[in-house]
Amino acid sequence: RPAEGQAWVAPSLLSADFTALKTDIDNMTAAGADLLHLDVMDGHFVPNISFGPFICKFVRGLSDLPLDAHLMISHADQYLEAFAKAGVDGLTIHVEAEAEVGPTLRRIVELGMKPGISLNPGTPLADILPWLSAVDLVLVMSVQPGFGGQKFNPVALEKIAELKSRRDSEGQDFLINVDGGINDVTGPECRQAGADILVSGSWLFGASDRSERITLLRG
Repeated sequence: RPAEGQAWVAPSLLSADFTALKTDIDNMTAAGADLLHLDVMDGHFVPNISFGPFICKFVRGLSDLPLDAHLMISHADQYLEAFAKAGVDGLTIHVEAEAEVGPTLRRIVELGMKPGISLNPGTPLADILPWLSAVDLVLVMSVQPGFGGQKFNPVALEKIAELKSRRDSEGQDFLINVDGGINDVTGPECRQAGADILVSGSWLFGASDRSERITLLRG
């Protein structure tokens, strides 16, 4: 876990230049990125389609950073082995999707990956509480998943603070991740609320000085 008051920074590769992916990944690594965030979309759970295990495997060959795959797909349980073979370190599934949460999380662990659970802005925190002891990471969505460049929804701050409070009072050790609309204003707000990992896409990749922005987010 990051030091108190700080956060790890996870560039979202959905905002990378895929014609120069190695250059972008090397640049983010040199700028101080802590892990890479991979947005997997199936065109069903969310309207857009992005990429799957094949691209994740390609990214694995380009980077030694931890790879955290965010599965915005309806039936994550059908693809767990493929992502394990691709070499990702963590798999985060959505509580709103169709796969059974408990068995899917257990299978992720069996395959040697770190399990995570995510919830959309309109989903109450109560929906994921039964799974907190079974995950390494909780991903709080501060935008509706499926599209980049959306405005941050402040409901995420309340969820982050509540998760931190529960983690502290119950002696748990999951990481709190937040994704969507993270920039120089919302990033520090999330960090102060208790977020351990900040995912940033267009704001980070669009910077002329990415190192400066990563330092700002890290705190």
